[in-house]
Amino acid sequence: MEERQEFIVEEDGMRLDKFISKRAVALSRSQIQSLIKRGKITINRLPSKSSHRVVAGDKVSVLIPEQEPLKVLPEDIPLDILYEDAELLIVNKPHGMVVHPAAGHYSGTLVNSLLFHCPHLSAINGPLRPGIVHRLDKDTSGTLMVAKTDEAHLDLVRQMKERRVKRKYLALVEGRLELDEGTIEAPLGRHILKRKRMAVRHQGGRFALTHYRVLERFRAATLLEITLATGRTHQIRVHLAYIGHPVVGDKTYGRKGLRFTPFRDNSLTRFKRETSPINRQALHARLLGFAHPSRKEYMQFTAPLPHDIEQLLHNLRA
Repeated sequence: MEERQEFIVEEDGMRLDKFISKRAVALSRSQIQSLIKRGKITINRLPSKSSHRVVAGDKVSVLIPEQEPLKVLPEDIPLDILYEDAELLIVNKPHGMVVHPAAGHYSGTLVNSLLFHCPHLSAINGPLRPGIVHRLDKDTSGTLMVAKTDEAHLDLVRQMKERRVKRKYLALVEGRLELDEGTIEAPLGRHILKRKRMAVRHQGGRFALTHYRVLERFRAATLLEITLATGRTHQIRVHLAYIGHPVVGDKTYGRKGLRFTPFRDNSLTRFKRETSPINRQALHARLLGFAHPSRKEYMQFTAPLPHDIEQLLHNLRA
């Protein structure tokens, strides 16, 4: 059954598509454009174009067709399981794998693989994200916990909110950090213009705290151990770019358009040549520690560095 939403325009001059995007928050920009082209969005009962400027008093009607619920199918994709019992799993997620189905990624995800291995997972996050307690970016590898039962899921989420879950990452960043350790405290929120990106936002952003410690310095890069105090979307990548040291290989928050530490002589050219084995951000969730949901004993797991980052570090050391 179609859903109808109606709005009364209060001010003149806004484009129809922008007016809808501000009012019908559940619709993406592409969905809005599609509905306008199909005549599902009208002004005073008449179809219109995206560029039409609304006028105060106009009645805008949006007819949203009913969508068929998406089904996530089990897929026989290998899992690297670090630990498993009746309540949870700890997996080592490979880079390049999306955690759960979303627009453009309805198969080949970690959830598809999990459902093949274990058909019964926590249902708290709905049918598209069964068992998923927290996420890693597609091109970030490493430790990730999955809940089999609702009780375990709720307990793990509570531990994360109370900042009792230990999460350590390894990140290779561009440039040389002079301080041996430091803390980055900068609020994060959606980028004002690029809504798929996050940004430091001192007004309207959410508190975010990242600790780092230098493990190894190279001529044009630094290997860091990162400890998360909060878990905002893209937190590590945005914070490191914010201080001028983006993660090596980060295509979203990397060098283009961001501050970076300049290199002397020909070290930048040499650095690019040495980092050629990697085609994603050099970020790995190395360690995960928490209290078992029912036994309450502390558990800690580590995931070995994947081959591409190992090869990258080998090249830099050589």
